[in-house]
Amino acid sequence: MIQAGMLINAVAPIRICDIGGWTDTWFARQGNVFNIAVYPYVEVQVSILDRSAQTDRIVIHAENFGQTYPVTPGQVHFNKHPLIEAAVTEMRLPEELAFRINIFSDAPPGASTGTSAAVSVALIGALDVLTPGRLTPHEAAALAHWIESEKLKMQSGIQDQLASAYGGINFIQMHAYPRANVSSLQIPNAVWWELENRLATVYIGTPHSSHEIHQKVIASLGRNPEHDSRLERLRQLAVTAKNAMYAGDFISLGRAMDENTDAQRALHPGLVCPRFEEVITLAREFGVIGCKVNGAGGDGGSLTLLTDGDMRRKRAMLQAIRQRDYQVLPLYLSRQGLRVWRAGSVL
Repeated sequence: MIQAGMLINAVAPIRICDIGGWTDTWFARQGNVFNIAVYPYVEVQVSILDRSAQTDRIVIHAENFGQTYPVTPGQVHFNKHPLIEAAVTEMRLPEELAFRINIFSDAPPGASTGTSAAVSVALIGALDVLTPGRLTPHEAAALAHWIESEKLKMQSGIQDQLASAYGGINFIQMHAYPRANVSSLQIPNAVWWELENRLATVYIGTPHSSHEIHQKVIASLGRNPEHDSRLERLRQLAVTAKNAMYAGDFISLGRAMDENTDAQRALHPGLVCPRFEEVITLAREFGVIGCKVNGAGGDGGSLTLLTDGDMRRKRAMLQAIRQRDYQVLPLYLSRQGLRVWRAGSVL
């Protein structure tokens, strides 16, 4: 029974290295994506309060932004944090209770690591505890995508929400937008550990707008985008990455990362900006075998590097990257996806 005084917690990972991204969209219609879920997680905590003692029934605290404000379902303008506000209004919380919702992430905003999707998935997971029935992680991801793409009319693929829901290393097959199957790759611990050891993710310091980038790419694809050879190449690269991961073949995985970034350049020249090119050129000097611009790309965000396994050389590379005033994000592979629990009990 849900009652005042309870705390509900939810966490969901973000994602990197999305090989095949752009094929999980409405205009691609079908696609394949390989991606890797990582933490630090997005964290959501819902405090349940006695409504009679509260001025505002629902209050959002966006901790990263230092913002606290009330949300009144039916009177929301979606002008501060639309994904958060839309999820709160969509979940139909019990009228007899009040809620304080705190949201936090260590990932910088606009890092092209699917953080917004992770916020939506974690928030839906937490609020779902307060409604009749329960959503599966896949259903939570689907609802998060529906809110972004349909309710808010924003450009959004499906892969970010699914990575947050499932965690791990995923191969996503979208057979008919937005319906998809998700296979979590089961690999030996030694391969998992080696992958985690070799990866590095660099934030170039400028938040990007994936919605704006989507519009540019859509315009460049013409009337029949689903048949565009560039998208077909991206679909194939996701399969290559999956097979490489199963084989523990880091050379092939790095090549798939590089070719995916080349395919992003071919989609639109603005997807791999000069700062990305600078980091890629620098990384090559230290023997990096794969470079993947994360997410939509553009004039900001992050990229993931796959090193050759020489940790001394990796540390020297990261030092050189920091000296160029870029930020190295401390990310680790996440075996689990969405997790929701109540104080004292796992739900």
